[in-house]
Amino acid sequence: MNDHSPDLSQFQPGQLIARGVCRLLASHDFWCLEEFVPKRGLRMDVMAVGPKGELWCVECKSSRADYMGDAKWQGYLEFCDRFFWAVGPDFPVELLPDETGLILADAWGGEIVRYPDETKLAPARRKATTLKLARDTARRLQWTRDPGTPGGF
Repeated sequence: MNDHSPDLSQFQPGQLIARGVCRLLASHDFWCLEEFVPKRGLRMDVMAVGPKGELWCVECKSSRADYMGDAKWQGYLEFCDRFFWAVGPDFPVELLPDETGLILADAWGGEIVRYPDETKLAPARRKATTLKLARDTARRLQWTRDPGTPGGF
């Protein structure tokens, strides 16, 4: 283990899935931010931006109860071109809506099992969401390098 390896025992099950999703999407040249807030009251587990500016949202569910308790996921659709669920290998995937994407993942990676249809964002929404994603990412990176920075997360 090198100095940059996190202690995975400190992660919650959904965070481990999110880690694997981010690794998977990076292999497709999509770069991610976890726990992205597109607007007050919504928090996406993973928001990813692709090489052509595509925006993908991935919600990570570690159990049936976790999925059944999610009442906000449809609110994420207006902020992404594609919406995916990411679940572990033992998750009952028949619960998930057929029109959504499906990723099977663990802490080390994953596989895209089903792509959802693409629903292109309106240009103004794409610009606003991409700008917020870029600013939130830059703020977190700056805060990581200098925790005393005003406006940290």
